[in-house]
Amino acid sequence: MITKINGRQIGSINDVRKLMTHMNQEKPVHVTLIRQRSTMEKKLTPIMDAANQRCQLGLFIRDSASGIGTMTFYDPISGSYGALGHVIADRDTGQPIMVKNGRIVRSIVQAIDRGQEGKPGEKIAFFPENALSIGSVSKNTPFGIYGKMQKNYLTRSDMLQKAMPIATASQVQEGPAQILTVLNGNKVEAFDIRILNSIPQKHAATKGLVLKITDPKLLKATGGIVQGMSGSPIIQNGKLIGAVTHVFVNDPTSGYGVHIEWMIHEAGLQDTQHSALQKQIAS
Repeated sequence: MITKINGRQIGSINDVRKLMTHMNQEKPVHVTLIRQRSTMEKKLTPIMDAANQRCQLGLFIRDSASGIGTMTFYDPISGSYGALGHVIADRDTGQPIMVKNGRIVRSIVQAIDRGQEGKPGEKIAFFPENALSIGSVSKNTPFGIYGKMQKNYLTRSDMLQKAMPIATASQVQEGPAQILTVLNGNKVEAFDIRILNSIPQKHAATKGLVLKITDPKLLKATGGIVQGMSGSPIIQNGKLIGAVTHVFVNDPTSGYGVHIEWMIHEAGLQDTQHSALQKQIAS
């Protein structure tokens, strides 16, 4: 991530364009950047573009990224939320995206591209025109994205009229469970799954759950786990136990999930005065 050019703060592509108008051909430019959490400085030499008579650095720069995912939980007391259950990576470099001014908006699912063996499917969704921000994104971590919901949007799902308790990894059982996700519009529905394995984890780690979709309706509509389903809450015995995170490419009916306690930890809720693993959160 580029932070400075010639000592001047850079916050957008427009900032780079403005500086480019004052650059001279063959005069080195000092670029400060953050790569894999380390700050470094590089020298680049602009060249003149004969077509438009402007100096060019030869860089491909992007200052935003967007995608579709599912919110897993929010805490109605603090307004904190957790979503996705896995990191957002740059589509070109594969590196985690550093968040500066992230925001979340509501999306509408309009179709499903069914998954099949060797080809994961996806939810086809869009952001409504002039969609309002309903919250911030302050962290992008291996356990998902986190931030604060705006108070005006702290509304519960139509399916859940009260907060739901959570279960620790040790309380999760192999057997029947459900996931909550959206297949059409913004209607949240419950679908049957089976927990094939719950991996005991003493320390925060991803892929702690192995699950299989068993619901006929969901299998018919999606073929299994699809992109955009990441973050879908996993419910067992009336408790929130985790979130869907990954699909097995060679078997789209199965995939991984993350234990909810690690997402709670990442959201900073267990360090608050209302005791993380015993407090209730809204899913």
